[in-house]
Amino acid sequence: MATEADKQKSEKTPRTRSKQERKRQLIDATITSIAKYGIPGTTMTTVTSIAGLSLGLVNFHFESKQKLFEETLLHLALEDQEMWRKAIEGKGLSAEEKILAIVDAHFHPKVGSRKKQAVWFAFYGDSTSRAAYRRIGGDIDDARYDCLLALLNDLKNSGDFPHVNTTDVATIMESLFDGLSLTMLIYPGDTTRDDAKRQMRSYLAATFPNRFTPPEIAT
Repeated sequence: MATEADKQKSEKTPRTRSKQERKRQLIDATITSIAKYGIPGTTMTTVTSIAGLSLGLVNFHFESKQKLFEETLLHLALEDQEMWRKAIEGKGLSAEEKILAIVDAHFHPKVGSRKKQAVWFAFYGDSTSRAAYRRIGGDIDDARYDCLLALLNDLKNSGDFPHVNTTDVATIMESLFDGLSLTMLIYPGDTTRDDAKRQMRSYLAATFPNRFTPPEIAT
């Protein structure tokens, strides 16, 4: 027999779920709007028009456009973090396999679509949004960098790589993530996800010979 607490939980769940669904709907619409109109051209009106929801509803959930933008940025950052963290959860993965899993996760269509990359670079390029990006995404960016650095140190310590500066390698990898993503966004016909992953692998193979297979002879 259901208890009073069970009944209350049952009554609250649909409303809670509906609220979260509406927020996600508005965040998805914000991503679409920024990708199409940029940050300056995205307004509460463009977002609600895309979402098919009322202006009052977006104001209720987010209070202001700035709050909506920040929640959208946080959503994208956490989505990206969840992707690479899940990719390295497998038991028995070597340091090399985990590094390649992080590379694959970064270029996965779920987080690396042209629409979402357009939003990332819109935040990078908008002077009024950079401070919010650093505040919201800084710790999340640092978490991946720290993970990469730890894995690279494992590689260095397990092989004959005394010359390798792992801090530089981790920094270069993060730069390659951004640079290749931007290239894919601007020149979609010239660089594919597979191209980007191949170039990352080439860099790793050149830095850690015999630990990463060069793409041209990969089986």
